[in-house]
Amino acid sequence: MTGIDTNILVRFFAQDDPDQSHRADEFLQSLSPEDQGFVSLVSLAELIWVLRRRYGVSKSQLIQCLRHLLDSPEVVLEGQAAVAQALQRFANAKSDFADCLIERSGHLGGCRETVTFDVNASSFSGMRLL
Repeated sequence: MTGIDTNILVRFFAQDDPDQSHRADEFLQSLSPEDQGFVSLVSLAELIWVLRRRYGVSKSQLIQCLRHLLDSPEVVLEGQAAVAQALQRFANAKSDFADCLIERSGHLGGCRETVTFDVNASSFSGMRLL
């Protein structure tokens, strides 16, 4: 298994640098269920933030990117269950993906609740406003 940094995923999804995007494509195509790539939660959260803020990717496109990664047998996502649940919440809410992921990770980690000062996170991702 090989860890995959955020910038590899950004080049793959954004296709904004011909050389690096090509190398990212080749690398990701070289993965297999027997020799998978690993994406950490930090890299996943960074990816969504960069695509949204830097590239203006729409929410529906972000959901497609996340589903692509979740459905790829060549890729292992850290906290895959939390990511899948967070994606469901993100698709149906006005909160950021990171907020949904924080709340779901806490839930699956045994937290009875996650508290926040973020009004949107408390309204849409299941956190409690402190």
